[in-house]
Amino acid sequence: MAHRHLSILGGGLAGLALGFFAREHGFPFRIYEAHEQVGGNCRTFQRDEFRFDSGAHRFHDKDPAITEVVRRLLGDELKRVAVPSLIYHQGRFFDFPLSPLNLLRRLGLRDSWRAAREVIAARLQAQPTATDLETFALQTYGQTISQLFLLNYSQKLWGLECSKISPHATGRRLKGLTLGTFLLEAFAGWHAKTRHLDGEFLYPARGIGSIAQRLAESCGEANIRVRARITKLLHDGQRIQALEINGAERIAVDQVVSTLPLDVLIQSLEPSPPDDILALAAQLSFRKLVLVAFFLDTNQITNAGTVYFPAPEFLFTRIYEPKNRSAAMAPQGRTSLVAEIPCDQQSQVWQAADEELSATVLVHLRRLGWLQAARMLGSCVIRLHYAYPVLEKGIEAKVGKLEAFLGSFDNLTCCGRNARFQHASMHEVIRQGQEIILALEKSLWAPSNQP
Repeated sequence: MAHRHLSILGGGLAGLALGFFAREHGFPFRIYEAHEQVGGNCRTFQRDEFRFDSGAHRFHDKDPAITEVVRRLLGDELKRVAVPSLIYHQGRFFDFPLSPLNLLRRLGLRDSWRAAREVIAARLQAQPTATDLETFALQTYGQTISQLFLLNYSQKLWGLECSKISPHATGRRLKGLTLGTFLLEAFAGWHAKTRHLDGEFLYPARGIGSIAQRLAESCGEANIRVRARITKLLHDGQRIQALEINGAERIAVDQVVSTLPLDVLIQSLEPSPPDDILALAAQLSFRKLVLVAFFLDTNQITNAGTVYFPAPEFLFTRIYEPKNRSAAMAPQGRTSLVAEIPCDQQSQVWQAADEELSATVLVHLRRLGWLQAARMLGSCVIRLHYAYPVLEKGIEAKVGKLEAFLGSFDNLTCCGRNARFQHASMHEVIRQGQEIILALEKSLWAPSNQP
């Protein structure tokens, strides 16, 4: 009995997870990655002795079975880290996720009382289903909290007015700010601060990219082909028949799982999809991300996992200090700061020279008072093309139509945040890969009569 061969398009976290589980179940596969390195948005960069990730990533211990998989891969390198994050607002730092008692200390009695009344009123009133992020935020958190901490930040992150963003774009950003935590902390005090405020997560000693690296090693070098950009998916209307690699080579396929961005997958189909499907795919957009890293001759700048900056006066949305996740991310006695700047293809940020971006961010950091005692050792800029799928208002219906169209191909499946155009944490992406392989094992990997 021979299993059908699995072609995995894309070597990011989703593609590597698929390959890992395929190999565990004894299925032949090949991963095709356009770039020289696998990992996608789950990478750790190195500049001299400094290491930093492709974003302020964490691995959340939310799925015990997937956590166990990652523990098997990393062993003792996977550490439990307790580093809370902060929000910067008008010279003050607030707990993140938000804590009612911390709000009281930072906002003052009058503003905190107003915010508490708004949250409690919002939770007690029957509200119509929100169809956009602005309405959802106001209905859930009230005017004060929404304006200070959610709406401004979301507009910077997505590049859209919040009335044009899907309510699903909030994720779990303010999940701890509930009626229950208001009442609990009001009556039980600081000792009642809920577990979500501890800032606990799992993190590899040498950076988040270690997860992708170990998955790739488990897949086997022979099963991964880099510098192999998918330029066409040739089909007969019912099945994907072949891949075109780098505009030249064609490879016949049996079963295909795509982790490519959803619009890229649609546009790669040959023959081309109907005009209405192409039009829908063209309406999808992905936020780009620019990382500006500074390497500093000082021991530490902050004690936070991540510091968020909702105010529009700051170019970046958040800054993280890699050393606070793991001491191995910087040489002894030194540290680094990494600023994240979401943007679009045509924006001045994306088009700007590296030196210009570094100088602009540096001005902000000095205004914060973070660099007075730090000697600058260097900087670098990294650009990520497909950082976040932009969940515009009404996007669910558009994605649903695209998924229904792709579902007409009986040997094609999509996996991962960009392929499914959804927000998903790392453990959720790895779980998707496992579930797809198990489903294929159950329904498709039948004995083959073919040689």
